[in-house]
Amino acid sequence: MLEDMSKDALFYNYYAQWIEVYKKDAIREATMAKYRMTQKWVEKLAPELKVCELTRTAYQKILNDYAKEHERQTTLDFHHQLKGAVMDAVDEGLIEHDPTRKAIIKGKTPREKKIKYLNQFELHTLIADLDIKEEPNWDWFILLVAKTGMRFSEALAITPKDFDFGRQTLSISKTWDYKGKGGFLPTKNKSSVRKIQIDWQIVVKFSELVKGLPEDEPIFVGEEKIYNSTVNDALTRHCKSCGISEISIHGLRHTHASLLLFAGVSIASVARRLGHASMTTTQKTYLHIIQELENKDVDLVMRTLSGL
Repeated sequence: MLEDMSKDALFYNYYAQWIEVYKKDAIREATMAKYRMTQKWVEKLAPELKVCELTRTAYQKILNDYAKEHERQTTLDFHHQLKGAVMDAVDEGLIEHDPTRKAIIKGKTPREKKIKYLNQFELHTLIADLDIKEEPNWDWFILLVAKTGMRFSEALAITPKDFDFGRQTLSISKTWDYKGKGGFLPTKNKSSVRKIQIDWQIVVKFSELVKGLPEDEPIFVGEEKIYNSTVNDALTRHCKSCGISEISIHGLRHTHASLLLFAGVSIASVARRLGHASMTTTQKTYLHIIQELENKDVDLVMRTLSGL
């Protein structure tokens, strides 16, 4: 039951109701789960805090306590998810002044995240080891992700209709709700809706595979629920049998992007192909590769100038 919250309501109860009123059915279920997790943390960190007691000091203490167990970026996300509800409480007159003003975001030092990807030789070895049969299987799926750099949910949503074999293109316009009840969902962002070029090997192989398959139904989704771990396990088995680095399906996306960057493809083109919202995302994700390429460029510049 929804009820009008008073100044004396417990803050975590106010926040729980705010989520139900303003966020339910307006955001993805995965995002909704994050808001609910934030609510549980507020209940854990400030179980007796009333809405009217939410001063700047009280709010900062919640952030500080949360930051003890989380990295700075995670604490910043936590702050952003709380702030909307807090500002609405201010607008409703439940809180006199904005307690989030000048909030200081702290957090544990982030662990160094090393992106796992295969080099060109390892990728060749992996593809050669795939068991490409007449019917769709996870080896076909691994091949498609390696060749396109699609996200896991995007690749699951691919239907025969998405291929234009004549123009050698693949349209990515939706995702598959593998975390929920199944069915098509919108892409992560507007930039994720894209049309990418595919090579002739994919054209030849997939034009045969999709013959006779329903045009508008996902190629790789059957009646059983799909788990990310199932495909990762299949990929790990191949990596082990080939004696190459063990990576995840998402690691294949990184492999795809890395090989393109090392081949000299521009960051803008790679960002478009991956469906990144901006080049900044691509630059941040592949900073180490870009730095390696810059070192090579310095050598090239020096060789060019010394030859003048």
